[in-house]
Amino acid sequence: MGAANEEERESGMEASLEAVEARMAKVKHRIMVMSGKGGVGKTTVAANLAFALGMSGLDVGLMDADIHGPNVPKILGIEEKRPAVLEGKIYPVEVIPRLKAISIGFLLPSKDASIIWRGPLKMNAIRQFLTGVEWGELDYMVIDLPPGTGDEPLSVVQLMKKVDGAIIVTTPQELAVLSARKAVNFSRVLQVPVIGIIENMSGFVCPHCGNEVNIFKYGGGERAALELGVPFLGRVPFDPQMVEAADSGTPFVLQKGSRVTEAFEQIIENVWAFVEGKEVKD
Repeated sequence: MGAANEEERESGMEASLEAVEARMAKVKHRIMVMSGKGGVGKTTVAANLAFALGMSGLDVGLMDADIHGPNVPKILGIEEKRPAVLEGKIYPVEVIPRLKAISIGFLLPSKDASIIWRGPLKMNAIRQFLTGVEWGELDYMVIDLPPGTGDEPLSVVQLMKKVDGAIIVTTPQELAVLSARKAVNFSRVLQVPVIGIIENMSGFVCPHCGNEVNIFKYGGGERAALELGVPFLGRVPFDPQMVEAADSGTPFVLQKGSRVTEAFEQIIENVWAFVEGKEVKD
């Protein structure tokens, strides 16, 4: 019985991998957005990156793989939307004409409902996102992962096999940078290219005078990138308008002319350059 069960599990895994491979064959580039710890703005970066790519004329899918903390619907202002189900097929929520998103947050009975799942159930949910959702032809798929190096990022890498790279988001202070180093090493162990490190909340922009104050220190992410031999994608200042934008469900990349938007535009250029095999700018 034990051998038979093992064969069934192996057969099921092979079928899952084949299904993922067939679906992902329509996706040109796949990017994971990671962080070593929570509270560094990882989902904000993932959502705005996907939104900006979609605004640039590319077809983009945003997969919220943070099963326990699905915040993508809130950040993009689409909490009230639901995926369409037609003829047994699930269609992701359209954010803007060229950006689609899927999240377990769309499927919860209420905003306060919690997901109390162990690893196998989370892996099944991610598998369903990859194989059961009609993504169509995509130029980019951006995957927002939960903090750390546990079940969800491991499941994504094992199921997708080919990932173009991982973006590591950190804040400048040593505790966050230490965790970011772990995320870089996780990617290397699993042979996922590291697109680079983003130093988020790097300096507070005063809304009155416009001067910057280094609340969380400065330069930790850049030093880690240098020491680890990975690209430094750029630093994003901490701006109260960015917080308000996230709470109101308005991507901050729409706020042209701000320091945050200018910094993020350079980061997007660097991500695009890495994926397309070009040189990343400092």
